[in-house]
Amino acid sequence: MVKKVKHIVMFKLSGDAAERREVALRFREALLELPGVIDCLISMEVGINENPAETWDVVLTAEVPDMASVETYAKHPAHLAAAAILDGHKEARACVDYEF
Repeated sequence: MVKKVKHIVMFKLSGDAAERREVALRFREALLELPGVIDCLISMEVGINENPAETWDVVLTAEVPDMASVETYAKHPAHLAAAAILDGHKEARACVDYEF
């Protein structure tokens, strides 16, 4: 069986609700462009939290062929540009990478 890797990352942003949402929307738009730019990126899904009782703001789920591709994706200039949107706004980050 050929395995792939899911790369799941959650972000908690700083600022008031309106600031966090604005940053999250810009971040989501940038991330959703990446599958057309980064060859090893099979898919990208990005969710913005709609539940005000929860404290995490954004979750992304990316699918790549293997663990080495996680690093390739992470170092790609387009990914780095998308990640830079969170500069000064990222309070916390949590990540899980697993084969399936």
